[in-house]
Amino acid sequence: MTDHAATSDARAPRLTRYARGGGCACKIPPGELEDVVAGLVPPPRPGSDLLIGLDTGDDAAVVRLSGDLAAVATADFFTPVVDDPYDWGRIAAANALSDVYAVGGRPLVAVNLLGWPRDVLPFDLVREVLRGGADIAAEAGCHVGGGHSVDDPEPKYGMAVTGVADPARLLRNDTGAPGVPLSLTKPLGIGVLNNRHKATGEVFPQAIAAMTALNRDASAAALDAGAVCATDVTGFGLLGHLFKLARASGVTAMIDAAAVPYLDGAREAVRDGYVSGGTRRNLGWVAPHTDFGAAGEHTRLLLADAQTSGGLLIAGEIPGAPVIGELVPYDGSAVRVR
Repeated sequence: MTDHAATSDARAPRLTRYARGGGCACKIPPGELEDVVAGLVPPPRPGSDLLIGLDTGDDAAVVRLSGDLAAVATADFFTPVVDDPYDWGRIAAANALSDVYAVGGRPLVAVNLLGWPRDVLPFDLVREVLRGGADIAAEAGCHVGGGHSVDDPEPKYGMAVTGVADPARLLRNDTGAPGVPLSLTKPLGIGVLNNRHKATGEVFPQAIAAMTALNRDASAAALDAGAVCATDVTGFGLLGHLFKLARASGVTAMIDAAAVPYLDGAREAVRDGYVSGGTRRNLGWVAPHTDFGAAGEHTRLLLADAQTSGGLLIAGEIPGAPVIGELVPYDGSAVRVR
C-alpha cells in the first residue's frame, strides 16, 4: 500500500465485489453500441427543434423550447466504482450531471435510477447511496424529484437529469475547428485506480475527489471563453471521446502525451496491471484511427483509460486547465499522439 492509499473497512460489504465491471468501465463497448443504434433515429432535419440528438454521439439531447431557451435531457447509471455507498452515490450523481454541463447547460431536476439486490445486500446501504446523490445534486442547485427502483442482481445507481441551456451558447462535439487548442479539466487515471481499489480494497482519496468534483465551473468557464466545442471524458477514455469529437468535426486531434495530467498512483496502477477490460476495448476501438507515434503501451492504456465522472475536454483555453494538444486540419488520422 502506498502513502496515498488507505484500506476499506473489512467489516462493511464490499460493493464492488457485487458487480462484474465498475463505473463507466462497464459501458457497452463504443463500437458495438454505434453498430446497434446506427440508423435507428434519423439526423435532425434543417430547422428542427432537436438541436443535439443521436447523430454525433454527443453527451446529452437538447431541444429548443423558445428562441433563447432549450431543454437538456440525459441519463447515466452504473455499477459500484467504490465500496463506500455514500461516495458511490456522490460519484454517480456528479457523473450524470456532467452530461448537462458538457453541452453548456444547467441542471434543474433529477430523478434517481436504482437497481438493488435486496436479498443479497443490506437495504440500509441504499439510504447512503441516495444521500450521496442528493448531496451532490444540492451542491449543483439541482432538485431531486423521486425516481425508479428495481430488484436487480447487480447494484446500479445513477440519475436521469433535465436541464436548460441557451440555444445560441451550446457546447457540441461536432464544432471543432483547426487551430484551436485542447484543454482537459481533470487528470486521467481514475479507471486504473478504481480497478486497483476493486481488486485490493485500497482507497484512493485523490480519485474520489476527482470523481465527485462537479464540471459546473469548467462548463461556465468554457462558455465565458467563447468555446463552442467540448465533451466530457468518461467511459470511452480520453482517446475514445477525442476520436468522436475529431470525427464529428472533420479534424485531426494532436495530443501532446507529456502535457496530459495524471492522478497520483495512476502510472503505478498501469504498471502493476490494474487495467480494466473496458480500457482495453477502448484502445482497440481507437487504434485503427490513431497514430501513436513513439507512445508506449502504458501511455496508450492511460490515454484510453475508462474514466468515471472525468473532466471536460474543451476546444479552447480556460483558466487552470492544462492545454494538452490542438485541433489541426484532417490529415488521415483522427488522433495523433506526439
